[in-house]
Amino acid sequence: MKSLLTLLLLSSAWMACAQDYASPEPVEIGKELSRTTFVVYPTAEEAAAGSREASKYFTPLAEWEKTTTEAGTEFSTKFTVPFAWVNRQVLLHVEWASSAYEIRLNGKVAGYCQNGSNPADYNFTKQIREGVNNLTIKVLSNPASAVLESWTHPSEPALGSCYVFSQPTIRIRDLFTKTYRNGSVFNGEVGIVVKTDALNPKKAKIHYELLTPQDEVVTYGSQEIELDMRREDTLRLVAQIPDTMVWSARNPILYTLRLKTQTEGRYTEYVSLKVGFRTVGNTRGQLAINGYPAALKAVPDLGTTVSPSQLLEWKEQGYNLILLPAGGVSGALYDLCDRYGFYVVEQAPINTSRSGMSRRKGGNPSNDPAWQAAYIARIEESYHTTKLHPCVVAFSLAEDSANGINLYEGYLHLKGLEKERPVLYPDAGGEWNSDKLRLSAEQ
Repeated sequence: MKSLLTLLLLSSAWMACAQDYASPEPVEIGKELSRTTFVVYPTAEEAAAGSREASKYFTPLAEWEKTTTEAGTEFSTKFTVPFAWVNRQVLLHVEWASSAYEIRLNGKVAGYCQNGSNPADYNFTKQIREGVNNLTIKVLSNPASAVLESWTHPSEPALGSCYVFSQPTIRIRDLFTKTYRNGSVFNGEVGIVVKTDALNPKKAKIHYELLTPQDEVVTYGSQEIELDMRREDTLRLVAQIPDTMVWSARNPILYTLRLKTQTEGRYTEYVSLKVGFRTVGNTRGQLAINGYPAALKAVPDLGTTVSPSQLLEWKEQGYNLILLPAGGVSGALYDLCDRYGFYVVEQAPINTSRSGMSRRKGGNPSNDPAWQAAYIARIEESYHTTKLHPCVVAFSLAEDSANGINLYEGYLHLKGLEKERPVLYPDAGGEWNSDKLRLSAEQ
């Protein structure tokens, strides 16, 4: 009788899970808040070198074994949790997947993501075991969210870059920049979001240093923070940036931000990454960068992959604008656009073209309130995962998705996150939920 009861309970739990997966609501299991992607290192020297594969806090996942079933394609692998990760947080990073996916760790469900197009992190600290762990990511064949993904998918189910990484219990969770103009000087603000995964109060000191491209120190210092109950808070530093040192496509100047976290006298993580400072706005329908109109020439056909040499070739041909498609995009592309000087319009992963244009009940989901939370989640995740990149100068709400309440709310939501950066929807048909912005000389 006890065995039968256990089977019934397991069956009920599985059915509840399956029903959740079929819901329009943005189902998420074990997923961290969306953030800027970065890797931490055990020493300042390793952080400066920037070779993440050399960090003892980083384990790439590459050797996948594929198994295809009617429900989806399973990607399975093993990884080892070293002793150096004891008493630290252990997280999985999934850059993108070609569909919604479920994660199983050591045979148990540890994560689920309805939106596979944006990067996502999962905290495995409570489920992990020291030594060898078994990981399976099942990319689903026909999830409920497929109605929002009418773009052309890879011929076979696919995964982007995946890796496991470690951070301390009180850690740098996210980073962002803001830039304000004051005459001929710009004030560059860096926000450092610090989180604790402990319940008890815990103190830390965050040390920071901002360097010019010539390795000259712009500002440095440290700030203390105390957190408890798995809370997070934001530390801010501000530096003056001369108008000749702000980022633009013509002059893609990047600073180096160095951070280190100190807890109980020990340094527990080091971070080093490139940041750019620039303002963006819309002046009578023309993109304004650092207060000046920007002449734009969009790359005509992005293709499926973009190499550094291809970007340099486009640069020589006078192109400076990339309109991203919906679907998974490699994070390396944003880094290259920051470095080489390309403006990017970030595309939220929403395309409902297969649902037609009707706004009536049963028509396009863009006007169906049942899908509103899923729309907002995808739009917000696109914002947070790309917000640190100076190349991202505008956001696009969707592709070929009719119009309606969900895209109206998506527009308002983005403007609430950042008022000045343009928000576009080319298929708005003249409605108010798309800023009037010319993206090429022909428009």
